[in-house]
Amino acid sequence: MTASTNTDSIERSIAIKAPRARVWRALVNAEEFGSWFGVNLKGQSFAPDGLVRGHITHPGYEHLQFEVRVDRVEPEHLLSFYWHPYAIDPEVDYTQEEPTLVTFTLQDTPDKGTLLKVVESGFDRVPPHRRLEAFRMNSQGWDAQVGNIARHVGG
Repeated sequence: MTASTNTDSIERSIAIKAPRARVWRALVNAEEFGSWFGVNLKGQSFAPDGLVRGHITHPGYEHLQFEVRVDRVEPEHLLSFYWHPYAIDPEVDYTQEEPTLVTFTLQDTPDKGTLLKVVESGFDRVPPHRRLEAFRMNSQGWDAQVGNIARHVGG
């Protein structure tokens, strides 16, 4: 896994020993995405301009709602969505904030595996009072999530 950051974006990449079609399915099938990401997305689907939401299943966070607005779906290449980073306070209306953009891209690797890149950008538009914490927590979250999808697909 490689990681890079600046003040506006988080980038993670991981080489996964699984074919691109398999990694794509783990990303774009909402229920399967939910199983490795830790959110119940039963009956949902990722489609451009669609809203996907469900309860987080990670212990201690079950009271929180995962919600994304799908941006782009380019088969076996790119999935992107907007969300509010580290939106964990049920008393706060995060809809008044600019969301960040999460983009997953897939490339073949020479060993018939897949390079998965995840970029979350737009942190410079998160309100200053919560920007640093959202950035820090999502940085840690993406470290875990790229490992989760690799394990999920067997790579």
